[in-house]
Amino acid sequence: MGPHHIPPTSPPLAIDAPPDPLRRALLVGFGATYVLSLLPFALAQEVPDAAMAPFMALSALLVGRTSLDTGQARRLHDALAANDAGFADRTRQLLQLIEQRKIDPMQLQQTLNDENSPLKDLPGQIVTAWYLGIVGSGVRARCIAFETALNAQIVADVLKPPTYAYGGYGSWSRNPAEGPDHG
Repeated sequence: MGPHHIPPTSPPLAIDAPPDPLRRALLVGFGATYVLSLLPFALAQEVPDAAMAPFMALSALLVGRTSLDTGQARRLHDALAANDAGFADRTRQLLQLIEQRKIDPMQLQQTLNDENSPLKDLPGQIVTAWYLGIVGSGVRARCIAFETALNAQIVADVLKPPTYAYGGYGSWSRNPAEGPDHG
């Protein structure tokens, strides 16, 4: 052993060694602490009525915002509930699942997909409603918010998205000129 050799404090782990239970406990503890740190602001969100509380808390967790507009929340909630009679119950179930199992919001969708949960479509519906202002899809799609949707709010300090539609689809472009030279 040379003069600069430092003896290892613990033996090196073999690749096929069993998982370290202390390390696993620490990782689970850190993950749970992270999720629990998000719940207070989500649950402390101002709520217009008790029926909206689960939606507001779940929305805050999913979109990562500490404050959400309650008027817009009411419009989004009502539109989502109009598309799905079980929306309020499903929202409550998903929030309880997150709280009980301490699911990291960044892993929520993967967890729901892996378990083929009947709630797996709910996070996407809520996030789409908040960020795009659109509820539903296809012929059932409705624009509930535009300039107040989160995608516009996030960039509002640099970009100023128009707050109204200029006209029908393609109205911002010109048709090609017609005539013998442009034929």
